[in-house]
Amino acid sequence: MPISGHRRRRIFPRRAETLDQGHGCLEQRRLSASTALNEYVNFPYVAQVCRIERETAELKSGKQRRETVFAITSLTPVQADPDKLLQLNRGQWGIENRSQYVRDMAFEEDRSRIRVANGPAMMDCLRNFASVLRAFAHQPRRALAAVGL
Repeated sequence: MPISGHRRRRIFPRRAETLDQGHGCLEQRRLSASTALNEYVNFPYVAQVCRIERETAELKSGKQRRETVFAITSLTPVQADPDKLLQLNRGQWGIENRSQYVRDMAFEEDRSRIRVANGPAMMDCLRNFASVLRAFAHQPRRALAAVGL
């Protein structure tokens, strides 16, 4: 049975919201945070449970997408209010996008023609392995520590 809007507001009383336009889309994000669910989450150090709602509209086509995800954090409400949590969540995608950009530039990942069976996953493993080898080449002590020496 779905939780009514009134009860949802009691569980997630604190809320932040952003509206951004970029890459041909209009995106609205809402983050609601709560400590009321902490005792129900079987995860160490949980301090808040968050509900993140994203609504995206493509400006040219008008196509709309809606997504709701849940997250947990060890940051207390004093350490991170909903505005800070939304900023951190948005920043995480920036980190992942930069990482993906480097992989695409170094390995031309987007140009790969491998599309079937385990091929894409295997190529991803090989690219990760190559990245680690490159990092270890610059820091041999890390390589030795990784194998327990």
